Amino acid sequence: MNRAEREAAVRRILEQTPAPVPPDLCAEAVRRGERVLRRRRFVHRVLWLLACAAVVAFTVWAVRVHPWVEPPSQTTPPVTGW
Repeated sequence: MNRAEREAAVRRILEQTPAPVPPDLCAEAVRRGERVLRRRRFVHRVLWLLACAAVVAFTVWAVRVHPWVEPPSQTTPPVTGW
C-alpha cells in the first residue's frame, strides 16, 4: 500500500459516522479506576508494614546478638620470648 492509498483509506475511515459509545462507559471507567487505586494503596500499605516489621526485627536481633563486637578468641596467642 503506497502513501496515497493509505491516505485515502484514512479519509474513508474518518468520513464514516463514529461508532456509538455506551452510555455507562464513563461510570465503568471511573469504577475500575477507583478499584485499581484501592488495590495499589493496599499493596503500598502492606509493603510499608513489611518494611517496618523488617526494621524492627533487625533492630531486635542486633541489640540481642551485638554483631559489631568481636567474638572472644578460642585459642591463646603463642608465647614467645621466654
